[in-house]
Amino acid sequence: MTVALSLRALNRAVLSRQLLLDRVDRTPLDVMELLVGLQAQDPEPPYIGLWNRITGFRQDDLTTLLRNRRVVRSTLYRGTQHLVTAEDYLWLRPALQPMLDRWQRGAWGKVTAGLDLTELAGTVAKLLGTGQLSRPELAAELRERWPDRDPVGLARSAQALLAIVHPPPDGTWGRRGTTPFMLAEEWLGRPLDAAPAPERLVLRYLAAFGPATVRDVQAWSGMTRLREVMDRLRPELLVLRGESGQELFDLPDAPRPEPDRPAPVRFLALLDNVVLAWADRSRMLSDERRVPVSVEPALTVDGFVHALWRIRHERDERAVLVIKPFEPLPRTALGDVGEEGMALLRFAAPKAGSYDIEFQTTGQ
Repeated sequence: MTVALSLRALNRAVLSRQLLLDRVDRTPLDVMELLVGLQAQDPEPPYIGLWNRITGFRQDDLTTLLRNRRVVRSTLYRGTQHLVTAEDYLWLRPALQPMLDRWQRGAWGKVTAGLDLTELAGTVAKLLGTGQLSRPELAAELRERWPDRDPVGLARSAQALLAIVHPPPDGTWGRRGTTPFMLAEEWLGRPLDAAPAPERLVLRYLAAFGPATVRDVQAWSGMTRLREVMDRLRPELLVLRGESGQELFDLPDAPRPEPDRPAPVRFLALLDNVVLAWADRSRMLSDERRVPVSVEPALTVDGFVHALWRIRHERDERAVLVIKPFEPLPRTALGDVGEEGMALLRFAAPKAGSYDIEFQTTGQ
C-alpha cells in the first residue's frame, strides 16, 4: 500500500528542488533551466528569486545574461511575463501556443472579433521586421491599419499570436519604461522548434515542482487536457498519494527529503512560482493567503508562508524592510528573519545610507 505524502513532505520536496533549503554554488543559467523560468511581471523579482537560491549572486550576473541573449523575457505561462533561458524558449514558446491562443481570446477576443488573426500576425511581423518597436509605437502603426479597433489590444494580442521577446534594457533591475517588441527568431538568430512534445513540458515541471497532480501542471502552465499526456508518461513515472487521496506524479529519482528537514527563512520574490505553481497551494500557504501573496511578496518560515514583505525607501536614504506577519512569528525564528532581512536589504538597496526592519500588521 502506498504511504500518503503529508503536506510537510510535499513542502520539503518542492523546497529541495527549488533550491530553497540551501543556497547553491551554481550559475544563474543553470538555476533558471532547473526552475523552467522565473516570473517576471516586474523587473526585480527574477533577481530576488536567484538571490534566494544562489550563493554570492549579484545583479550583474542576470543583467549580463539578458544582454548576451542567453536569457529572454516573453509572455509564457498563464499569459504572464517570464524569464527563461534562450535554449528553453526555443521549444517552450511553441509548446505553449494552445494556451496563448486561448489567453488571447479571453483577454482580447472582443478587440479582435471578426479580424483575420493570421493577417494581424503577418502585419505585426512585417512591421517589426528585423528590428524593434515599443508597444506604443506598434499600437500606433496598427491604428493606421485598423482605425476602428483598440490599438493596445491589437498590440497585446501580438504577444500571443507571435513569438515576441522584450530585449534589454527591458527586464533589467530598476528599469521602467515602454516595452520593446522584437521577433524572437530575429533576436536569437535561430528558428523555434516546429513541434515540441508536450511530454517535455510535463517532465520539466515535475523535476522543478513535483510531486504533483495533473491539475497542478495545468495551473502552472495554463495548458489544458494534460491528463492524456500524463497517462502516456505514467509507465516511467512514480505514482504517489497525497493526504486527501489525490494521485501525485513524480520522477522516480527526484529528491524527496524527510518532512522534518529544517527549512531556512526566505524572503521570496513577488509571484515566485514556488508559491503559485499548483492548483492546490496548501503545501506552501493556506487558501485565505492566496490573494495577498499575489499583491506583495511572501516570507516563509519553516518552509511555509507566514508574512508579506516590501522595501520602503525613505527620504534620508534609509531603506526599510517592512514585514507584515499573518500571525506572530515564532520567537525562535526572529533572529533568522532579522539576519536574512538585512542581507536582502544589502542586495536590493545597495546604495542606501542605512537599513532598518519594521513589523506591521497585514491590515496596514
